[in-house]
Amino acid sequence: MNKTDKMLVGERTFCVLLVLASLVVFYLAYQISGFSSINSPGAFPIGVALVMIFSAVKIGVELIGKAKPDCSGWLDAFQQFRDTHFPRRILVFGLLAVAYLAAIQWVSFYVSTFLFLVLSIVYLRKGRVLNAILIAAVLLVLIYLLFSLAFSVYLP
Repeated sequence: MNKTDKMLVGERTFCVLLVLASLVVFYLAYQISGFSSINSPGAFPIGVALVMIFSAVKIGVELIGKAKPDCSGWLDAFQQFRDTHFPRRILVFGLLAVAYLAAIQWVSFYVSTFLFLVLSIVYLRKGRVLNAILIAAVLLVLIYLLFSLAFSVYLP
């Protein structure tokens, strides 16, 4: 590792959160059945938690040699973090997904899925409404056929 490497904005916070999350996973995994044997129900989750803890500690050790990120204050650091990890396309698509999940309960599955597909395709492909409507219609027919004929499950 090069000592002149700069730390990414939020990298240290991510490392701390990863350590805390892995400790919680370890605690919950141990609550399943302890570690009574290698075949116990909690053995695999405990192993996963130990790998998570090891990974978090390794990342933390690697951060020791890195220089601090180029930012002036916490507001600048937050803006850099937001711009890097949550660009506008991701945020808008996430909001569309949340609205879709909420709309399933108020309107039928098929109507909300059709609207979600059309809006997502239009937004992510920057226009082309007719193309989005055709793709969404074909996908909706395929979903209907798959669930009603293949799985014999009728969606509301």
